Amino acid sequence: MRGTMTKLKRRRPLSRKSSTKSGVRRVSVLTVTLVLAVGIVATFVLLRGRQLGGMGLPLPSSPAPGISLTVSADSAESGFRALRGRWLRPDGGYILDIRDVDARGKIDSAYLNPRPIPVATAEATRDSSTLSVFVELRAPGYPGSTYTLTYDPQRDQLAGIYFQAALQQRFEVVFVRMQ
Repeated sequence: MRGTMTKLKRRRPLSRKSSTKSGVRRVSVLTVTLVLAVGIVATFVLLRGRQLGGMGLPLPSSPAPGISLTVSADSAESGFRALRGRWLRPDGGYILDIRDVDARGKIDSAYLNPRPIPVATAEATRDSSTLSVFVELRAPGYPGSTYTLTYDPQRDQLAGIYFQAALQQRFEVVFVRMQ
C-alpha cells in the first residue's frame, strides 16, 4: 500500500527574508500605482484647463468694465512702444503678439493658442504712468473672451485678468516677454 498513498508535502516555514521581500514588493507596486494615478489625474486637469483657455483660480467679480481711450498723441507714441513684442503666457503657451500700437492706442496684434485666434478688439490706454491693454477674442470657444492687462515695467510683463466668456469665469494671468 505504500505506492498508493501520497505523501503530504511539508510546507517550509517562511523565512524573514522572503516576507520582507514580498513586503517591499507590495510597497513598490503601491507606490508606482499611486504615482501613475496622480500623474493621470494631473494630466487630465492640466489638459482640461488648457481647453477651457485658462489656468488658475476663478476670480469672483463683475463683468469687465469699459476702457476709456484718453491718451495724448505725443506721449502715446513713446509710451506704447514698451508694449510691442511677443508675449508668452507660461501657464499654457498662449502668445499675444503686439506688432504695433498707434497714437490713439489701437493695437495691431495676433493671439496664438497655438493656432491663430481672431482678435476682435485690441486697445492700449495710459493712465498717468500705468499702461493697460485690453484684448477681445472672437472665435468658437472664445465668444467674447477678454484680457484686461497692466504693463509692469520693473518685471517687463503684462499681468491681469482673463475673462473666459463661455464659462463666465475670471482667471489671474501673466504674460512674459519672449526673447
